[in-house]
Amino acid sequence: MTIEDLQRETNYSPEAWALIAKAYEFSSRAHAGQTRSSGDQFIQHPLEVARILAGLHLDAASIAAGLLHDVVEDTGISLPDIEEEFGPEVAFLVDGVTKLGRLENRSRVEEQVENWRKMFLAMSNDLRVILIKLADRLHNMRTLKYRPREKQIETANETLDIFAPLAHRLGISTIQWELEDLALRYKEPEIYRTLAEKVAKKRSERQAYTNIVIGALREKLQEAGIKSDIQGRAKHFYSIYRKMYIQGRDFNDIYDMVAVRIIVQSVRDCYAALGIVHTLWRPIPFRFKDYIAMPKSNMYQSLHTTVVGPQGEPFEIQIRTEEMHQRAEFGVAAHWKYKEGDIDDRDFEAKLARLREFLEWERDSRDAREFMQALKVDLFADEVFVFTPKGDVVELPAGAGPLDFAYRIHTDVGHHAVGAKVNGRMVPFTYVLKTGDIVEIMVNRGSAGPSRDWLDIVKTSNAKSKIRQWFKKERREENESRGEELLLKEARRQGLNPAQDLTEERLLEVGKRFSCHEVGDLHAAIGYGGLTAMQVVNRIKEEIRKERKEVVVEAEIKGKPRQATSTLGVRVEGIDNALIRFGRCCKPIPGDPIVGYITRGRGVSIHRRDCPNVVHVAQADRARLIDVHWDLAYIDTYPIELVVTGLDRPNLLSDILNAIADTRTNLGAVRAQSDRSGMATVQLTLEIHHLDHLQYITNRIIKVRDVFSVSRGSQEVD
Repeated sequence: MTIEDLQRETNYSPEAWALIAKAYEFSSRAHAGQTRSSGDQFIQHPLEVARILAGLHLDAASIAAGLLHDVVEDTGISLPDIEEEFGPEVAFLVDGVTKLGRLENRSRVEEQVENWRKMFLAMSNDLRVILIKLADRLHNMRTLKYRPREKQIETANETLDIFAPLAHRLGISTIQWELEDLALRYKEPEIYRTLAEKVAKKRSERQAYTNIVIGALREKLQEAGIKSDIQGRAKHFYSIYRKMYIQGRDFNDIYDMVAVRIIVQSVRDCYAALGIVHTLWRPIPFRFKDYIAMPKSNMYQSLHTTVVGPQGEPFEIQIRTEEMHQRAEFGVAAHWKYKEGDIDDRDFEAKLARLREFLEWERDSRDAREFMQALKVDLFADEVFVFTPKGDVVELPAGAGPLDFAYRIHTDVGHHAVGAKVNGRMVPFTYVLKTGDIVEIMVNRGSAGPSRDWLDIVKTSNAKSKIRQWFKKERREENESRGEELLLKEARRQGLNPAQDLTEERLLEVGKRFSCHEVGDLHAAIGYGGLTAMQVVNRIKEEIRKERKEVVVEAEIKGKPRQATSTLGVRVEGIDNALIRFGRCCKPIPGDPIVGYITRGRGVSIHRRDCPNVVHVAQADRARLIDVHWDLAYIDTYPIELVVTGLDRPNLLSDILNAIADTRTNLGAVRAQSDRSGMATVQLTLEIHHLDHLQYITNRIIKVRDVFSVSRGSQEVD
């Protein structure tokens, strides 16, 4: 593609095109000599991004930013250089999609979250930032075949987790569907290939059937004097995949492979066309949706009805106006009007206000995974629409309950809620709201306030944030005491000595990382749930490892031999260079509470304190048990067996192994089997560094679809 091709495909004014051409020349010079994995000149990528943005009918500043979006990140050009050449508007857009530099003392996950946080903050001020990012991701997905297999899977997962839901939330179905189909193609290539073959075989048969339906509709609509454009819409592969592999339906049982879409001139014509459809064919009960009267959260509007067609087969019909159709295809890109940076649309300003609220609620979120989980719940989850007793509509993410509703109404309503009624009946706070529910909150202004277990019940960031703020403000002294207690308990659980390791200096240093400038602030944050004790202890252990590593390096530089104080990462009280072996029965790893057992002629055997063999020995011969501790300066891996159980399905093992591969953990052995009940058991041997490493891997595996449990291997007699 060339810049001339882009000019021929677009219709920008001479002034707008001058800005676009200038951005192209600037980007071309900056990326000169750079190539992509495909072997193409790098400038082809920003050109294709610009073409996608032009297809969304965005303004010249957006096209220029699309051409420049990789310049700051991948060349020697700085953001001030961009601003000097193209002005603050283009510079802001480029900055919004530019990743942060390497962040000191941050994990890869934390870095990624900070990049997302930065991008969403820019997006809340100017939605064009995310449109440029979506165009960038779409072209990267179109050229993903040139990347290594590991990178393909990683990119496909991120696309399904973040980018496709973003496109859906913004109503840009053309980008959403292509992103989902491309992600499926690389994540599940065999499934994608099978679906493509099945769809191709049925294409001619479906087309003939669709033509019959369209012909009958066109005749009746013309008789009624309704001007319309009628077209067939093929179901995209990812949607078919979800119905087959998530809902468990057979390919031949999916009746909406092709939907018929009727585009008319007015809302009145929409309902008139619906009446004609229902006189032609019998509607299927409970399959009618009126998204015109109640639009989706992404402003999507249409009438959906499923009817029994001329050959007795169900099919879906969608009815909408041309304006609704443009919004359904291009979402906010079709709806927003950018004029000198101002946006004149109250509905979409309200959507941005919700995004700003989310960022405000999560501004103190210090845990990367917690932020991403909140993002998925508040912004990307499906929504439900419930009603107040007065008939006002309240939108909440799927899975929300009465307390989420209460806090959405008002903070005080949430704080003093003592009960809830749904559709006139009392329900517990754990009740999951459904679309159409009428919700009433019982309030007692004299109540003591929120309960701590509410943090485990509510789903929305708004509710969690308000509850935490209440505990933070109202019970500072109690929070400090509770937080200190939790921290001491977690430190002991992970093998630390609180008197030696939880010094005030170390707590102050670690606290600064979490924006806590006093030890009391750190304890209080743990007490009210803003931090977890595990997060803080993990940071403390990192500091200890770093300090001890520095001491060792200094000793080696001075030429002093390091005294052997540990064997296999374990220190035995009062004994140097003891012969150490780990019990096969419990396979302890750093972080596990451990104890030593003096064997006859085989040194000291190390066991977890909860090991059944240790419990038996403690009852029979306690004198042979001795105190041992992990040497935190010792770095090595330890073999651990994990047992994963789940629903037997195609690619379950592959998905589990991919989840492990994403953590860059060595896999020693794997054994899988299934039984007649449809249950699968996968036994894995992994090389683990410490307990936190194990917990991280366990969390990744448990998120794999159809996995029920993950546990450490069964114990055997040592």
